[in-house]
Amino acid sequence: MSKRPNPRLHIQSGLHLLKRASKWPIWADVITRLSVAFFLIAIVVLVHWIDRAGLKDSHDGHISFLDVVYFTMISVTTTGFGDIAPVSDRSRLIEAVIVTPIRIMVLFIFVGTAYNFVLKRTWEKWRMARIQAKLTNHIVVLGFGISGSEAVKELIARGTDPGCIVVIDQSASRIAEAEAAGCNVLQGDASNDDTLIDVHIAKAQSVLVSAGRDDTSILMVLTVRHLSPQVPISVVIRAQDNELLARQAGANNVINPVSFTGLLLAGSAQGAHVADYMADLAGIGGRVQLRERPVSGEEIGRSLDQLASGGRGLRIYRRGKPYGFWEPETQRLEAGDDIVEVIRCEECEASVPGA
Repeated sequence: MSKRPNPRLHIQSGLHLLKRASKWPIWADVITRLSVAFFLIAIVVLVHWIDRAGLKDSHDGHISFLDVVYFTMISVTTTGFGDIAPVSDRSRLIEAVIVTPIRIMVLFIFVGTAYNFVLKRTWEKWRMARIQAKLTNHIVVLGFGISGSEAVKELIARGTDPGCIVVIDQSASRIAEAEAAGCNVLQGDASNDDTLIDVHIAKAQSVLVSAGRDDTSILMVLTVRHLSPQVPISVVIRAQDNELLARQAGANNVINPVSFTGLLLAGSAQGAHVADYMADLAGIGGRVQLRERPVSGEEIGRSLDQLASGGRGLRIYRRGKPYGFWEPETQRLEAGDDIVEVIRCEECEASVPGA
């Protein structure tokens, strides 16, 4: 998989749920900005009206309220036709000390509004389209709940570039959390064809599904398999009765956290360290790591216990069928074999005293 960092698919504000929930809609934000701008302009009108004696109208020599409003608008917008001008020292001081700072604030409000609601949104849409067009060989995570977020943390800990991970979830707070981890994010329905097409699901390296509900997860698997017949799919299923349905829907790997917990409990009953070693194998935090990879060119013709990586070979998959290290098929590796091996986790050993 490419380690080249990718920008985010959809930039979120990064706010927590509490702040996000209180965020105003776009129309309210625009109205607020314009209200502040016109309030500041009203202050300038009032100041000019009070000090109208210091203004001179070269047209008729008389300063009316309409003249004050007109002078205020051309002054704030820095147009300045020169037909009305401050002539007294006090009026010029007011223009310099009061009107000019307000003029700058109003300009900032108008420019900031134009940037946020026109330029920035146009730029982000163009940028998102460019990123999506280049998406390939990425990992797509459908659902960023407990299992999905832990999977992403584990992937990053194992060296996967977060820029190569795409997270899809409907929850704004979860999307913000995934973005904070450096992942590409897209808020939407992961069981919808258009959403998956947007992230180029057919070009993905693998898809991890953890929707929190078995029926939703199976629907996502069906949708992914419909759009991409070849992409590997792993799904979290909590009810054992639904595991077969998930496989029939197209999942390559079905993970049942309840069953795995039972394996750890059963292992602890058989020995004090069996469960500890099983957990060690499953996570990056242990001294050893379980890894699956294709056979390398120099390993073809060797046996499973002569791996170039120095790892301990446990199993091979040949044309979709598994063979254990004790079986004769593992005595000669062939092109196209996938190897499951145990390797040392040197980074973890370095942090363990006496390792």
